Amino acid sequence: MFTGIILEMGQITSLKKRRGGAVLSLKTPTIADTARIGDSISVNGVCLTVISINNNELSFDLSDETLSATNLGSLKTGDRVNLEPSLTPDSRIGGHFVTGHVDSTGKIKTKENLGDMIKFEIQAAPDVLKYLVRKGSIAVDGISLTVVDILKESFTLIIIPHTAKVTTLGFKVPGDSVNIETDILGKYVAKFLNRETADNKKDAGLMKTLLKEGYI
Repeated sequence: MFTGIILEMGQITSLKKRRGGAVLSLKTPTIADTARIGDSISVNGVCLTVISINNNELSFDLSDETLSATNLGSLKTGDRVNLEPSLTPDSRIGGHFVTGHVDSTGKIKTKENLGDMIKFEIQAAPDVLKYLVRKGSIAVDGISLTVVDILKESFTLIIIPHTAKVTTLGFKVPGDSVNIETDILGKYVAKFLNRETADNKKDAGLMKTLLKEGYI
C-alpha cells in the first residue's frame, strides 16, 4: 500500500526482456539506502518487489501482464520514473490510499500552462472514467492527484510547481502514456451499490411471484 506521495525519481539503467517478462533495474540513491530484498516499491504507480540491490541500484521482476498493462514496458535506459516505498506503521498519509495495481494506461491529450500551474487533459478508458468524481482522488504514474473535470473520453487535473519539479509529469508531453489507478474506496462503493441494486431486483422478483401465486 502507498499514498501517492513521490519520494524521488529513479533513472532506468536497463530493461532486459526474457521469457515470461523482464528484469527492470534503476538507480535510486535515497530509497536504495533503506531498501531490502522483498520490499514493495511503487515504480510509476506499479507495485514491484525488489529482487536485488547493488549499491544504489534496485532490480525488479516484471511479468508479461505488467509489461502489457502498464507503461513500464516502453521504458528505455536513461528514462526517469516516479518512486515511492510502501507504507510503514509510522508513515504519514499525505495523499490517498494507492494499491499499486494499475487499472489502465491513459494518454496525455493536452498540457497547458496556467501561470505557475499546469493543467493536463488525460484520455482514459470508460472503465476508468466510471469511477471518477470531481474533486476525487486518482493516481497518475503513482502520483496522488485531484480530478478537476470529467469529460466524455478524458479527465483533467492541475499540478502545482512542486509536483512538476519532483515527478515525471513535469516533463511529460501530449502523446505520452501514463499509468492510472482509480481510488479503491470508489471501487468498493460502486461494487456495494451494484450489489444492492441486484439484490433489490431479486427481492422485487420474488415478491411478484409470491403475490401471483397467492402466498401474500
